[in-house]
Amino acid sequence: MFDRSSDYALNKKEPEAIVCKSATGVHIRLTRNDFSSEAEFEKWKHWSDEDYHAAEKADHRHDNRKLSLEGLAELSFAVLSAETEIMDQYDRQDRARLCRLLAEGLEACLTVSQRRRLWLYCVEGLTVKEIAAQEKVKHQNVSKRILAAKKILRKFLERWVQNWG
Repeated sequence: MFDRSSDYALNKKEPEAIVCKSATGVHIRLTRNDFSSEAEFEKWKHWSDEDYHAAEKADHRHDNRKLSLEGLAELSFAVLSAETEIMDQYDRQDRARLCRLLAEGLEACLTVSQRRRLWLYCVEGLTVKEIAAQEKVKHQNVSKRILAAKKILRKFLERWVQNWG
C-alpha cells in the first residue's frame, strides 16, 4: 500500500524542494536557495527522486513477500488424512507436469530476448526506459518487443487453455 507520509511521497509532492530526514529524524526541506546554483539543485533533486523511488520499490518487493501470521496457529494443528495426502501428492505431480509442459511451450514461443525483457518488465519492475538503457537500445524498440511478446503469450495461453484447461 502506498504511504503518503513516506520520504518518497513527501519529496515527490514538492517539486521545488528536496524533502529529507535530518540526523534527528525530523523532515527538512532544502529549497533552491540552499544550493549554489540552479543546476546543483536540479542535480540533487533528480538524485533524491531516483534514490527514494528505488528504496520505495525495494520496500514494496519486500512487503509483497511477507507471510501473514493470522490464522497460522489454527493451520498448524490441522492434520491431513492419508488419503488426502496421497491425492495431494498426485495433484502436485500433475501440476508439476503441466508446469513443465507450459514452461517448455513458453520457451519455444518466445526468444531469449523477449523472455528476458518480459521478466525485467513484469517481475523485476523495471521500466521500458530502464531496460533500454541497460541493453543500450532505443526504448521504442523495447516497448514494441514487449508488446509483441505479450501478444504471442496471449495467443499461446489461449491455445493452452483450450487444450489443457
